[in-house]
Amino acid sequence: MIGMKALNATLLLAMALLVPARAANPLFEGWYADPEGIIIGDEYWIFPTYSAPYDQQLHFDAFSSKDLVTWTKHERIIDNHAISWLRRALWAPAIVQKDAKFYLFFGANDVHEGEIGGIGVAVADRPQGPYKDLLGKPLIGKIHNGAQPIDQFVFLDTNGQYYMIYGGWSHCNIARITSDFTGFTPFDDGTVFREITPEGYVEGPVMFLRRGKYYFMWSEGGWGGPHYSVAYAIADSPLGPFKRIGKVLQQDPNVATGAGHHSVIHDTQSDIWYAVYHRRPLGETDRNHRVTCMDRMDFDDNGFIKPITITHEGVEKRTLPPAKK
Repeated sequence: MIGMKALNATLLLAMALLVPARAANPLFEGWYADPEGIIIGDEYWIFPTYSAPYDQQLHFDAFSSKDLVTWTKHERIIDNHAISWLRRALWAPAIVQKDAKFYLFFGANDVHEGEIGGIGVAVADRPQGPYKDLLGKPLIGKIHNGAQPIDQFVFLDTNGQYYMIYGGWSHCNIARITSDFTGFTPFDDGTVFREITPEGYVEGPVMFLRRGKYYFMWSEGGWGGPHYSVAYAIADSPLGPFKRIGKVLQQDPNVATGAGHHSVIHDTQSDIWYAVYHRRPLGETDRNHRVTCMDRMDFDDNGFIKPITITHEGVEKRTLPPAKK
């Protein structure tokens, strides 16, 4: 007859096996910010900014995972040796997979009017690189509509049109980028860069399509402070108009501060949505001490995004089905 202690131990073990493993936040070691999350095949990938003083911010690392719990670091997928015009502040990567190629968009040099820098694009045969500069110069190197050329996001619409959405200094532009990612196609009125700035916008735009609606998300507040956060709007077109609905991601004084500059991963097989973002550990005053985290993003019955709860535990372990060949 089994003893009580042995029975209790068996029950505890059985219960532990029923509880799914969790990723834990931050997802991986190191100071990383502005994470771009994406599913490639049957793997989760994150492409973040290496968070350091601007003059040291001269490379990107990437991270991949089969289950959201164990992450593999891919070091220096691109650096200043591959980008001849980069001198400082390599940040906010965005990634697009197209025709067996991977296109990595980036901001460089914290450019101001008359300076060399802005948004560039690199290409590789594998998500982990190595990447090479596609153009040898910025794709967008000038200030349009008051928007600093940083924080680019590339969105593919259902009609096959790619859009670039970008901008700092509290201005956001959208442009129709060509399918080879080397230039832009003007809108019908002849303009190339159209401003779509919503109320409260500062930087870090993200767009996705859900049930026929275009969700536009962005970061508010100052990135170096505790009140950095994310808000959103919904429209019937990628061109808007976008009316601010409210804030959905922000600090929790019991968990972390400065939660912002996020991206969105959608597991279409299970219809699960994740917010991948950076935040600052409690008590940390160095503005570069930012870490990459992930938590669930859910919607209510009316399609509005529910407030995202930032956690230490992170998301549940989850694998993806094998990629179709």
